[in-house]
Amino acid sequence: MAERRALDLDALAVSDRFRLFNFTRRDDHVTYLWVLRSVDRLREVHQVQVGADEVESTLRELAANHAEAPEVPAQGLRHRLDELATDGVLHRFDDASRAGTLASYRNRQSVYQFSELGYRAYHAVENLLGARVEDVNLSRLVFSDVLEDLGALAEANRTGRVEDVYRRLSRLDAVMEDMGRRSAQFHVTLGEILRSTEASSEVFLRHKNALLVHMSDFMAELDRYLPRLDRAVHEVEATGLSTLLSRAAEADERLFMDRTERLEDWSRRWWAVRAWFASESGSPTRAAELGQATRTAVSGVVALLRQITEAQRGGVNRSTQLRHLAAWVFDTPDDGAAHALMGAAFNSRSARHLGVAHEDGDEFAPTDSWHDAAGVEVSVTLFRSDRSPNHGVPKPVRRDTGARSELRRRQTEDREAERASAARLVSEGAHQRVLDDSDTKVLLRLVTKALESRSVSYTRRDTSPAVVGLLKSATADDAGTLIRLVRDERGSTVRTSQGRIHLPGFRVELAPRAARTTARKGNR
Repeated sequence: MAERRALDLDALAVSDRFRLFNFTRRDDHVTYLWVLRSVDRLREVHQVQVGADEVESTLRELAANHAEAPEVPAQGLRHRLDELATDGVLHRFDDASRAGTLASYRNRQSVYQFSELGYRAYHAVENLLGARVEDVNLSRLVFSDVLEDLGALAEANRTGRVEDVYRRLSRLDAVMEDMGRRSAQFHVTLGEILRSTEASSEVFLRHKNALLVHMSDFMAELDRYLPRLDRAVHEVEATGLSTLLSRAAEADERLFMDRTERLEDWSRRWWAVRAWFASESGSPTRAAELGQATRTAVSGVVALLRQITEAQRGGVNRSTQLRHLAAWVFDTPDDGAAHALMGAAFNSRSARHLGVAHEDGDEFAPTDSWHDAAGVEVSVTLFRSDRSPNHGVPKPVRRDTGARSELRRRQTEDREAERASAARLVSEGAHQRVLDDSDTKVLLRLVTKALESRSVSYTRRDTSPAVVGLLKSATADDAGTLIRLVRDERGSTVRTSQGRIHLPGFRVELAPRAARTTARKGNR
């Protein structure tokens, strides 16, 4: 259930919770661990808020019984407690009531206690440190308990015993969580054993019989109980699933969750139980998947056992070869002979040089040593197989007709929107209203074309010998719309949804392109 809830956290929440493990990445992480152990020791005697002096005293008690416990001075201990409070593992409070003198009252008197998530982080680290490979197992006795709990759950729901419904459903949830954890740990450990038998074949052979018997007994119990568990799950649902979940939520005593949240939580827990044992439309259950994984593991153990037996029967394996080589090296007369023997055994004498041209050939002189020249990047293909990498045959062009049709549709809509904006500009003008984004885009394009096509007329005034350049009126057209920038001493302003466009010395006139053709014919 915890893994499911963790999937709903966003990146920021995940980052905040990872910050709780910062003390494991510091240089003196062992010291931080013993400081937290001291705070936890005080918490066990119901002393929730502790000061630095109390933690120091507890550290001395731990150091008397454990040689690994460090001795931390009071000043350094306060600094580490503050760092843990910064990471969120501890909460820090200022408690003036602990001051015994005026001087200590003036100084900061801080007390510390575990935060809820901080204690979970510390507990997770302790569980990891306390994990032992010898503890893993597949519990075959749990199936009878699950079958009994399902029968009692159906009877309690049928007779209306609310507390028994809550008690049995809670026990089933705990059993399912423990069963999933045990199976995951067992198969991970078994995979580790199968991977690292080269150095521990004696240990594997010593425990092979117990391992095979353990997995075989588990598979036998699973095959015997799985059909009965399937029927028991359906019998529980036949008594009324909604009533069952409602009664469990009613008896739930979690104060910080309302009834709707408790009902959703118990619904998720029941569906987790159902996924383990109840078959649905031919899909395998979690228990059946566990059985298949265990059968595969048995096959892997048997194959590994055959491999180890054959290697020991022949008398030569990797360990034997290394022992003989170590004896030969030890018996060599001098260091030179030992190095020569090791070089021949591991082929460390053969030179495997690899070189490619630098991108800038003139950067280094041909007479420079390779030791002084800069290195170049070498592809993995060239390094491993002595072949230059190639990109292979060009891949065929993928024709995504759906994307092309969508692109054409969007382009058509954009063109229709521009035509509608141009028609509004011609009919309503650009000055007496507020232009939207589409109208502003069309107007700016027309103004840009008009400004690019304008010309300057040069005249000489009577009062000045200089030549003065005046901008003539500019005209342009685009997609059937004609724009004229007519000279106006007062200028003009166009209001848009994003602001105002000022045209000093000009006024905008818009007309359809057909009006331009008619005007030219009249001039002729």
